[in-house]
Amino acid sequence: MKSRTGLASLQTDEPWDLAKVGQKWQGELERAERYFKTWIDRCTKIEKIYLQQSGQDSTSNSSAKRKFPMLWANTSVLQPAVYARVPQPVVERRFKDAQPVARMASELVERNLAFTADDADLDSVMRAVRDDFLLCARGTVWLRYEADFEPLDMGVEPSDAPGGMMSEEGLSPLEQITDERVCVDYVHWSDFLHSPARRWKDVTWVARRVPMTDEEFDKRFPEGRASLNADGQGSRQGANQTERAQNEGKIKVIEIWCKSENYTVWIAEGAPAALEVSEPPLTLKGFWPCPRPAFGTLSTSSLIPVPDYVYYQGQCDEIDLLTKRINKLTDQLRLKIFYPSGDGSVSPAIEKAMRPENDTVMVPIPEWAAFTDKGGSKAIVTLPIDEVQKVIVACIEARKQLIEDVYQITGISDIVRGDTQASETATAQRIKSQWGSIRIRDRQAELARFARDIVNIAGEIICDQFQPETLMLVSGIQLPTAAQKQQVQMQMQQQQMAQQQAAMRAQQMGQAAPPPQPPQMPPEVQKMMEQPTIDEVVQLLRNDSVRGFRIDIETDSTIEPDEDAEKQRRMEFVEMIGGFMQQVGAIAQQMPMLVPVMVETALFAARGFRAGRQLENTLEQVGAQLSQVATAPKAPPEPTPEQMIDLKTTQVKAQAEAMKAQTGLAQAQIEHQTTIERARGDMAAHAIEQMRNAQTPGAIQ
Repeated sequence: MKSRTGLASLQTDEPWDLAKVGQKWQGELERAERYFKTWIDRCTKIEKIYLQQSGQDSTSNSSAKRKFPMLWANTSVLQPAVYARVPQPVVERRFKDAQPVARMASELVERNLAFTADDADLDSVMRAVRDDFLLCARGTVWLRYEADFEPLDMGVEPSDAPGGMMSEEGLSPLEQITDERVCVDYVHWSDFLHSPARRWKDVTWVARRVPMTDEEFDKRFPEGRASLNADGQGSRQGANQTERAQNEGKIKVIEIWCKSENYTVWIAEGAPAALEVSEPPLTLKGFWPCPRPAFGTLSTSSLIPVPDYVYYQGQCDEIDLLTKRINKLTDQLRLKIFYPSGDGSVSPAIEKAMRPENDTVMVPIPEWAAFTDKGGSKAIVTLPIDEVQKVIVACIEARKQLIEDVYQITGISDIVRGDTQASETATAQRIKSQWGSIRIRDRQAELARFARDIVNIAGEIICDQFQPETLMLVSGIQLPTAAQKQQVQMQMQQQQMAQQQAAMRAQQMGQAAPPPQPPQMPPEVQKMMEQPTIDEVVQLLRNDSVRGFRIDIETDSTIEPDEDAEKQRRMEFVEMIGGFMQQVGAIAQQMPMLVPVMVETALFAARGFRAGRQLENTLEQVGAQLSQVATAPKAPPEPTPEQMIDLKTTQVKAQAEAMKAQTGLAQAQIEHQTTIERARGDMAAHAIEQMRNAQTPGAIQ
């Protein structure tokens, strides 16, 4: 089985000058690195402060212990506040009308996106982006399509295939896709570059660094060794010991997507020539295989973000200075004893009892008389520490005020940090939470937007690249194909034709023809015929012009859920549906023609609730049945017992009259027949009489 990514080479017919292209893009990359150099240097320092690193990756330096980890504390508070859960994709029809194909397409894509989020470990990727967003004010990911191939089983050997059937590249037999997926790669803030611009829409190219081992490099670029430097490695191996250890034995390859030229370029860092130039392997609406980065503070002048730490770095430096001072003064809060040595004023027993321990300092004084101010009588003197204690308290108060200033700058309210007072009312705490989270909402919205853009790009890849079998296998939804539906329809037509032929044979034999019966289908076949075909769904997904749905994520799905709010939404939905049913029940009985209007009203209200999305299909089916029953002609009401008696009497009278009429008709027919017979007898007698007269002799001639 072979594995290929969506970044496979798609060479164009135009011959590219790899040396010229490589020279051009080396200059573009150097210009972009100079453009972002100040920001990169600043982020490098902030990352070291966050990790409490001073010097070359030293975490045990004594100076680090003398610092107050303000940046780490603020970041730890904001991390779960701005992102805490994996985003839940939601795919809905853009116009929420009853379209079975669009509804099924939305369900298929939504389930595939949910599986992709788990398979690509989107949660860990989003957490890494969140940390870059909070520390460096920019986080990025990169999406790609990857598929596994295996030779197509034709039943013959590849060399004996009819007509020498080969793939388009002419290098291997025909292959089929066995598995396909969307990969979401986290990109470190220092490995992502783009063209200098003021707005994201003005960016013309984006690039990322991809470290590859020798095996990966040779597999991806079989002829790429000639484009590397003389040492066979990328030029950038790392600025410190940690980076050099991570990049040891790897080649830094840069992937570039150029929107203005509509191509992709692969180039080794520092290499004179490009490794590959190809058409974009993915056709995306926004062209880029990455969403707009999750930006922190930006100005309208450039896309160089400003980390939040810059705005309170001065306060943090003062906090660190006070922390060092407090620690040094705290070291002075130890008992220091001065006593005369060698003159016998202090007995050996007392001196032994005052032997120095860890927290006590014993200082012998040879010239005790001069030390004790004109020969005082005290044999032992202790250093006063009250003044040191006062200075420490003042330093702690000053540091506390600086910390409050930092909280004011960052917008981290006391309710977010869990700092509250028992005397505060619930209303006061709710107000503090509401206003204290205003600036956090912007961060939450930015990461939610970033997650939504990731899901959108993944949805585009799924719609354009995934095979119908993959869509159904991943989603667990089995849809019939057009051929299967056509086969069932042909079977039904054959049954109808068989019934017609049986009726014709019965008529020819003089027998009564059996009544026509509709073709019988098993329940599972009938259910299959009611579903749209996978061909219709895939055709809708492939066609951008008629794609009638939008991809989004659940509201507040990236932050910690509010259980009370979720319960409240569900209760509101249940109360709305229950109250609506009670109100329309009586109206539906009196005016059945209004039932379709009421059904559409209920669907309109349910579609506005996120909790009602799962019930939408059921409501539509039940509503259609209710509308059909309400508009169908009703049977006459059952008669009362009195009406039944009158009806029976009327029927008896009608039967008697009918019998009387039939009797009179029969009697009239008998009389008529008697008259006819009598007339016939008279006519016969008259004829006989004439014949007799004609035979008598002497008749007058």
